[in-house]
Amino acid sequence: MARIAISGSTGFVGSNIAEALLAAGHEVVGLTRDSSRHSAPWTLLDVDYSSVESLSAATDNCDAVVHCAIANDFIRLMDDRPAAYENYVAVTERLGRVADANGSKYIFISSDWVMDGTGHLEPESNAGNAINYYGYLKGLGEQAVHSALEGRGAVARIAGVMGRHRIAEAPRLQDVGFGYFVDTLVRALRAGDEFVVWGGDFVNTVTTPSLASEVGAQIGRIVERNATGTLHLVGDTAVTRLELAYTACDVFDLPRSLIREGEPPASELFPAPVPKDSSLGNAHTKSVLGIGPQPLHELMMAFREEIDRGQVCPLTNNS
Repeated sequence: MARIAISGSTGFVGSNIAEALLAAGHEVVGLTRDSSRHSAPWTLLDVDYSSVESLSAATDNCDAVVHCAIANDFIRLMDDRPAAYENYVAVTERLGRVADANGSKYIFISSDWVMDGTGHLEPESNAGNAINYYGYLKGLGEQAVHSALEGRGAVARIAGVMGRHRIAEAPRLQDVGFGYFVDTLVRALRAGDEFVVWGGDFVNTVTTPSLASEVGAQIGRIVERNATGTLHLVGDTAVTRLELAYTACDVFDLPRSLIREGEPPASELFPAPVPKDSSLGNAHTKSVLGIGPQPLHELMMAFREEIDRGQVCPLTNNS
C-alpha cells in the first residue's frame, strides 16, 4: 500500500478522498494550514503552502501527492487576482515540483468548469475553454502540472460531486453548480420541505455526476497504475438538474411532488458566466484505470448506502 499526502483533506472532496484511500489500506497524510482546527482519522500535518521547504518536508517519503485544496471565496478571487493566482496556480505548480523532486506521483484535482459549456460529454483530450475566472484558474493549474512535470503528473477532472463531508457536519445550500446538489435536496425533502431546482441562463444545467468517495477510489487506481495525463473521474450518465433531482427522489424514496422548478435568487448567482453543459466523457479514463460501468443510479445508491452506514462506499475496489 502507498503513503499518500492530500492537500485539502479537511474539505468536502478531500475528506472523502482521504477516507476512501484509508479504507483501501493506504496511509494518508493530510496537509493543512492549521491542524488544531480539525480532527480526522488520518494524520494531519501543518504546512506553509508558500514554502518549498515546508512542502518538501511534509511530503517526504510519500508515494503520491494529491492536490485538491482550493480557495472558496470567488468574489475575493476576482477582486484580488494576485491572491487568486497564488492559491490556484502557484501552489499547484510549487507542490507539483516538490512532489516530482521527491519521487512522488502528483495528482491535481481539476474541474468540469474548465469547459465553456457548449459541448457534451467532452473527451479527456479537450484542453478546455473556461468562461469564468474559477475555470480559468483551474485550467492554468492543469497547464502548470503538464508543463512542470513534463507528462509525469496526472490531472483529474471531477464534476457534480455527490457525497457528504467526512469529518465535519457541513450542510450547504444549492448553488449554480452541481456541488452538494443531491445532499441538499435529500436533506430538504426528508424534512418535508419543498425543493426548487434552479434553471435559467446563469445556471450549470447539465453535468456527469460523480461520487466523492469513488473519486478517491479512482485516485487509488491512478497511483497503483502510475497513470498520467488528463483523466475524467466522473460517472457515465449526463443529466440535467431536474433529471438528477428526480433520480434522487427515486433512490432515496422521497416524493417527487416536493420538487418544482425556478430561477435562483439574485443573491446566489455566480459573479460570472457559468458553463451550461459541463458533462465530461470518461471512455479513455475507464480504459486506463480498468473501471467498469458506473451509471448514475448505482453511484447514487452508493451515496445512500454511505448515509445509512456512515462510511464511504465507492464502487471501485482497491483493497
